[in-house]
Amino acid sequence: MLYYLFEYLEKQFQFPGATLFGFLTFRAALAMILSLLISTIYGKRIIRFLQKKQMGETIRDLGLDGQAQKAGTPTMGGIIIILATLIPVLLLAKLENIYIILLIVTTLWMGVIGFIDDYLKKFKNDKEGLKGRFKILGQVGLGIIIGTTLFFHDDVTMKEKLPLEVQQELLAENPKIEASKLFKEEVKSTKTTIPFVKGNEFDYSDLITWISPDLEKYAWIIFILISILIITAVSNGANLTDGIDGLAAGTSAIIVLTLGIFAWVSGNIIFSEYLNIMYIPRVEEITIYIAAFVGALIGFLWYNTFPAQVFMGDTGSLTIGGVIAVIAIAVRKEWLIPVLCGIFLAENMSVIMQVSWFKYTKKKYGEGRRIFKMSPLHHHYQKSGYHESKIVTRFWIIGILLAILSIVTLKIR
Repeated sequence: MLYYLFEYLEKQFQFPGATLFGFLTFRAALAMILSLLISTIYGKRIIRFLQKKQMGETIRDLGLDGQAQKAGTPTMGGIIIILATLIPVLLLAKLENIYIILLIVTTLWMGVIGFIDDYLKKFKNDKEGLKGRFKILGQVGLGIIIGTTLFFHDDVTMKEKLPLEVQQELLAENPKIEASKLFKEEVKSTKTTIPFVKGNEFDYSDLITWISPDLEKYAWIIFILISILIITAVSNGANLTDGIDGLAAGTSAIIVLTLGIFAWVSGNIIFSEYLNIMYIPRVEEITIYIAAFVGALIGFLWYNTFPAQVFMGDTGSLTIGGVIAVIAIAVRKEWLIPVLCGIFLAENMSVIMQVSWFKYTKKKYGEGRRIFKMSPLHHHYQKSGYHESKIVTRFWIIGILLAILSIVTLKIR
């Protein structure tokens, strides 16, 4: 809203300083500062409100050190993250941008699913909360919305580079040629990026066109199915990671900040040409949302680091996972998620391995056996005697290393 206000003031009155709002970097910096202030200043008030409404967490005895002291800590703190993200975005982003619209929808959609889950646990005394099948249904529904919109919406396009020989001819004729002249016109595409591969672009349509070229018109089905898979997997991974103070919020801030770099370079034609990556017009506006989201996560950590004054609950964790997945799909970096979101993957896999091995050994030997002392993975280290602050810090360090490796894939092919 402020963006449109200052745009109007600049055009009509040449208002001093109004042109600053035309710069992406200025709006992104302002969005981060504003979200930090909202989450830290008003976060305390939200925590008090949650305490007043008796939204304290009921801690199930898992035999972990320090667990009993956490009973009664307010949950549903994801509301802080959601509000501190959406307010700066509504004020500073271009609201007609399709990517911004999709991220707002994702935030509200996943936030509502998580809120219902937390609400049922606290006010209906349902320990399981929202049934798993309804969570999956909500994730699938969001995947369909995101996949359909990104495939069919007119503003979701990309520009491919001209053939190398054509580029060389143009550069020979004019060495100072604009970067935009080295790209084709905007086109609809189902291409994505495969990391660590020399020809790192992959078209989803190739999965079916090998059968018959006529099947290319059905590539949208593949794209939507991939969107559903990514959104479901990442949101569940974020949910499982939210188990000890500061782990999910800190890890997610690192991941989202990295995706912000990808969004910025992918939406900038000069950097896209220099890095030899796909250029996605209009996707750079996501940077505003990402800046606000990172600020909200860091501000939330003010109250969520050990010993936590508030837990994010499913309201926060499901929202975080959904947002990360949608950003990755939008910038066509969804197959980088196993690397970038390696912490989420490890948490997910530890649960799958533990449950699968327990069921298998129980059927074969009559008693269930375990791979880990407890799953998800962070509980295994707690059972091994590590303090949760040490676990969180080391997971953050691993997350930073994975983020750096992900950024390096821009040039390593």
